[in-house]
Amino acid sequence: MHAPETEPRAEAQGRRAHRRNPSPGLSTTIQTVARRVHFQAGILVAPFLVVLCLTGLVYVFSPQIHENLYRSDLFVNRAGGTPRSLTDQIRAALTAHPESKLKSVVTAPSPDRTTRIVLSVPGPAGTPDRTVFVDPYTGYLNGELSTVENRLPANTWLRQLHSNLHLGNPGRLYAELAASWLPIVVVGGLVLWLAKTRRKRRPREVFLPAVRDKKGWPRVRAMHGALGLWLTVGLVAVGVSGLTMSQFAGGRANGAADPLHLRAPVLTATPVPIPAGVRQIGIDQALGIGRAAGLSGELVVTSPTSPGVPFTVTEISEGLPIHRGAVAIDPFTGTVTERIRWSDYPVLAKLSTVATEFHTGSLLGLANQIILAVLAVATLVLIAWGYRMWWIHNPYRGRWASLPRPVARRLPRPALITTLLGIAVLGAMLPVFGASLVVFFLVDAGVGRIKRPKKPVAARVSPRPAPRPAGSEG
Repeated sequence: MHAPETEPRAEAQGRRAHRRNPSPGLSTTIQTVARRVHFQAGILVAPFLVVLCLTGLVYVFSPQIHENLYRSDLFVNRAGGTPRSLTDQIRAALTAHPESKLKSVVTAPSPDRTTRIVLSVPGPAGTPDRTVFVDPYTGYLNGELSTVENRLPANTWLRQLHSNLHLGNPGRLYAELAASWLPIVVVGGLVLWLAKTRRKRRPREVFLPAVRDKKGWPRVRAMHGALGLWLTVGLVAVGVSGLTMSQFAGGRANGAADPLHLRAPVLTATPVPIPAGVRQIGIDQALGIGRAAGLSGELVVTSPTSPGVPFTVTEISEGLPIHRGAVAIDPFTGTVTERIRWSDYPVLAKLSTVATEFHTGSLLGLANQIILAVLAVATLVLIAWGYRMWWIHNPYRGRWASLPRPVARRLPRPALITTLLGIAVLGAMLPVFGASLVVFFLVDAGVGRIKRPKKPVAARVSPRPAPRPAGSEG
């Protein structure tokens, strides 16, 4: 006679399963998300990063490229003597181009450089300006180039190649997508690397893993992890600084609001009353007033476009110390009507300005360019090792039954709710990243719903009871 079961079989199996698969803790949850993001997002975003690294390698050295391409335009034949007035230099440029109108003047940043006279050319909207390079000592016209926002042709071409692949605004999405995901992928890899090395309890291998005694996938993984750790700060800095220049995250979309005050303040240049019988001051006087107000370095002097509109003088010198002052000047009295100092910039606008100069390689001069070049080359190596790891040790290749469950189904409910709230916040701040993150979760869920082949289950055969000896009944 059999003893009765102490608990239902289903309940017992559930308890055993719970003991085998307990509710994941916070550390396990973070590693689960980090592994999926670093693996899948890294594979998808890496091609965009390769393009950004290759185009950025060329763009970061654009100052040296300019000086070789446009040397005869940018430099005077012989520096020395007393420079001519801006009025005389402007007259020389307009005499050569009477069909154009004066737009602004960019002063020479050093004694051996030419003055740039920027002229607006008749034509449809978006027509590039014509910049005439004038020798300030002789008044000779060294040359002329088509410019956009005071950028030389090579700089404009390389900048557009890096930022949008010459595809216009739609092409900007690729750069912003890569810049948005780069810090996330890097942090995900950092979490996985630190968790792995912590389990081994070998602090030295966190930074310098031993690779001589390793071959194949373990060797590549050790090099990939260590290099990624060394590049963490630099890659996050490049990604975040790139976002400050992007179309959506940087708040540079047409008509976009700037609630975080990321943009630099600009002069309103409010028109002033026109007094009777008073002559307007000249551009040389406006430049002198701007310098007397404390502006230095390379300056842009913008002349009035209509009566009553003030002159504006703006600092545009790059590098340290930061020069970002600007003044508006009454064209009749010479009074400074408006002033912007570097101290007037909001904190985030200051950080955005510094980040932009770092990203373009102009903040620290040649040292900045070398840092960015090293980061670009090292990132290409890091990506190559990452793809090599995936090719050698892809756990899903040819084994659809091994596909992991969607990450959303593997997270505890509190962690899932926190993740969704984080996505909503990031989506509001970084629209391109938010939209791509939604697509990422949808693809992850779709892959997880792929029908997996069922594993054959061995049929359970109950053992037959041993025959009782004759005469044992009763």
